Formats: sequence, structure tokens, C-alpha cells
Amino acid sequence: MTSEPTVEQMREILDQTYRSESRRILATLIRLLGDFDLAEDALHEAFRAAVEQWPRDRIPDNPRAWLVSAGRFKAIDTLRRRARFEAQLAELAEQLDSSTQDAVGQDNEELEDDRLRLIFTCCHPLLSPEARVALTLREVCGLTTEAIAHAFLTSPPTLAQRIVRAKSKISEARIPYQVPSPEELPERLETVLQVIYLVFNEGYAASSGESLTRPDLSSEAIRLGRLLVELLPEPEAIGLLALMLLHESRRAARTSPEGDLIVLEDQDRSLWNQALIEEGIALVERAWSSRRKDDLYTLQAAIAALHASAPTVAATDWRQIVGLYDLLLQVAPSPVVALNRAVAVAMRDGPLAGLAQIDAILARGDLANYYLVHAARADLCRRLGRRAEAEAAYRRALALTQQESERRFLERRLRDLPNEDLKTNFTNF
Repeated sequence: MTSEPTVEQMREILDQTYRSESRRILATLIRLLGDFDLAEDALHEAFRAAVEQWPRDRIPDNPRAWLVSAGRFKAIDTLRRRARFEAQLAELAEQLDSSTQDAVGQDNEELEDDRLRLIFTCCHPLLSPEARVALTLREVCGLTTEAIAHAFLTSPPTLAQRIVRAKSKISEARIPYQVPSPEELPERLETVLQVIYLVFNEGYAASSGESLTRPDLSSEAIRLGRLLVELLPEPEAIGLLALMLLHESRRAARTSPEGDLIVLEDQDRSLWNQALIEEGIALVERAWSSRRKDDLYTLQAAIAALHASAPTVAATDWRQIVGLYDLLLQVAPSPVVALNRAVAVAMRDGPLAGLAQIDAILARGDLANYYLVHAARADLCRRLGRRAEAEAAYRRALALTQQESERRFLERRLRDLPNEDLKTNFTNF
């Protein structure tokens, strides 16, 4: 006979349930209630009820269904209380009570695509591109307003107003909470792919905080990517799923047990997830077999596949990677792609060749406040024995990063620099 969980265990169970299920529950509540703010309040009320009832009545067999049902009842109660001041809310409460009972009873498979519905709602063309991404990151992924504001390089109050206006637009325009028709899907796909990839990136390399990764977000992005491929198996969606799987395959090797960053050349490749690599490579081949050769996600996935299939950094086909970056620059030219190509050139032709390209990027004024360009420059200067330049670049990168594991990595590299330039040392012999 199993013992009842302690107070501490119950709190951990509730915390874990919130971390793993809250955004799915919210998506379902938005579908059932038809209102973002009402659903958010209902979500928090449902978890508050769980804190009070689960220790007393035991944990339900299906916590997610229990929380959805509790949230629905809390929302209906809220509307009935407000109905004393707004008569029309009483009728709305009755409609919700009768129209959502069957929906709450649906099994997990029938509820599985609620978050995909929510993404398409948040990515509706009537919303501005900035609002689409911000609203999805807030409502689908649960990122804080502060974290999203940091990603957008804007202030939290500005970002909060952007989200409020987007919710109002959805309500005023009566934007439906549904997956678009097959005829509408292609034009809506680009923004949805962008949002899913941004979610994955925040999970794969968190923009701030103690932990380098947020597996909950990367796993959710992959799950959404799989749903999208099932719904619309276009090369772009297949390429994005491949890219995410290939990146995710390396997650276990990217940090030490203490949470410190481990760069690609130092990773234990036996820790890479071979099942994800095989699936990702198969998807790259599937996407590449289409007549489309200009999809940025498939091109990036092809680069990731070359990394994933190489036994060592030295054995990596850097020539082919540089060639793929050349194609990517034609399809989606950007300073970040140019930076990645410069790093690949350094691996193919030597650090001096890569450094020349990075200096050209900085000379154009591109990426001056992007910590990775300074970290890459520092590494190449370190390899060339230019200690003073490496130190300055490491310090600049440190001033720009807000990720603790990356800060610790840069600080270690800074401490490990030799006391003098290698060129100076050579003159002493």
C-alpha cells in the first residue's frame, strides 16, 4: 500500500504539473471559453483549487482534465457573480455551462491540437508581425513579459501594451479559435513557423537566467512542429522539424552536470541522441527531395545534419557547410548568417580567414551589440595568439550576455588566456 504524499511532495507534484501542463490547459480553456483573459484567470483559479483539494481528496487520475474542468467551473462562477452588474453575462454563463460540458469530456487525443489552434489564432494576419510573435510566446509558451521584452529589445510596459492590443483585436475582429482551412494555410504558414522556431530557440539557448536550456520549451516546439507536419507536410514545415530535432539531439552534451556550457568541439558525441539524429536526417532528405531548394529551414537543417553525422569536429565537411551558408545568404541574407559562415570559413581555411570576415561584419556596423560576434572574434584571436585582442573581445562579449552559463564560459576562457601575446613570447626565444 503506497503512502500518501507529504506536503513537500504534493507541492512538487503541483509545480511539475504547472510546468508541464499549464499552457496546454490554457489553450483548451481559451477554446472552451472564447476569451484570453477569462481563460487565464480560470487557469490560476483551477490551480488554486488543486492546492486546496488535492492534498485532501488525493491526486486525480487525469490531472489535466481535472484542471480544465475546474477552470471551466471557476470561469462560469465568475461570470455569474459579475452578472449582477452586467445582465448579459448571466446568459453567457448559461451558454458556457451547456455548450462546454461535452468538450471537457473529450480525451487527450481530441484535445491534443488545442495549442496548434491557439498558435494559428495568435498568428492571424490581422495582427501585426510583432504582436503575433509576442502573443504566442506569452500565451502559448508562458514566457514572462520581461523575457519577451528582452528578446524584442523593448521595454516590458511597451511589450505588455502590444499583447493587450493583440488580445483586443482578436476579440473585436472575432478572430476564430481554429486551424485555418486548407486554402488559407499556406499564407499563414510562414509566421507560424517563425513562432515555433522562436519558441524552440528560447528552449535550446535561453536568452537569460541560470540554465542554458529550457527543455520544456524545446520539447513543446518539437511537439508543435510534429503536429504542423501532420497537418501541412510542406517542405518548410518538414525542414523546421528536422532542424529542431538535430539541434535537440545535442542537448545532453551541451552542458556539464554543473550546468556549464560545453562548446561543440569539446562535446562528448556519445551523448548525442542518435534516434533524433536519424529522424532529423531522414526529414532533411524528405524536404530536400522536393523541388524547393530555397527554404531557409531546410538549408539550416542540412548544415545541422553535417554536424550531427561527423565523428569529430576535424572530420566535419566544412567545405560543404560553407557552401550551404553561401546558399543561405542568397535566400535569407543577414549578419547572423554571415557570422556563422565566417566561423565555418575559419574551420575550413584557418582562423585568420575567419577573423577577416568577422572584422568586415563589424566594420559595416552589423552585430555590434551581439555578444556572439565578439565571442567568436575572441576565440579566433585566442587561436592566433593575439592575447590583448582576445581579452578585449571576451570582455565585450561578457558585457553583452545575460545568460549565466555563457558568462561562466567566457570568464573561464578569459582566465585561461596566456599572460602575453604569443608573438611577444616568440621573440624571447
